[in-house]
Amino acid sequence: MTGRDAADRAAIEDIVHMFFAAFTSGPDSTARLDALRQLFLPGAVIVKTCGGEPTMYDVDGFIAPRQALLAGGTLTGFREWALPGRTEVFGHIAQHFCAYAKAGAQHGAAFTGRGMKTMQFVRTSAGWRISAAAWDDERDGLVVADN
Repeated sequence: MTGRDAADRAAIEDIVHMFFAAFTSGPDSTARLDALRQLFLPGAVIVKTCGGEPTMYDVDGFIAPRQALLAGGTLTGFREWALPGRTEVFGHIAQHFCAYAKAGAQHGAAFTGRGMKTMQFVRTSAGWRISAAAWDDERDGLVVADN
C-alpha cells in the first residue's frame, strides 16, 4: 500500500465515522446533520431497503426527517456506530461496506438494532465525497454475521 492509498483510506474512514456520528440524539444533532450535507455530492442517492420496496432519497430528503426525529425529543439516547468493515479504493472511486449498530429509546421504549451499509465515494477537488449510500437492517431471516 502506498502512502497515498493509506491517506485515501484514512480520509474515507474519517467520512464514514462522521456519517455515523451524525446520527446521535441530543442538543448538537442539528449541527451534526447540517455538517453531514458537506460529506455528500449534491446529487447523491441514498437508498433504504429494510425488507420492503427500496426507498430512494436525495440528500435533503434523507437528512430532514432524521433531523426532526433526532431533535424532536421522542427519540432519546440514540446513536449509530460503524462496526468493522472494508474500504476499497481504485483511482478516484472507492467503496466502504460495513456492519453497523444502533441503540436508543423511542417514546420511552429501549431498542437496539444492526444492519449493513454500503457507501460509494468519488474524489473531488475538495476531497472524497459520498456519491451513494444504501442500507438494510436485520429482521427475521436476515442477521448480520458476527465475524
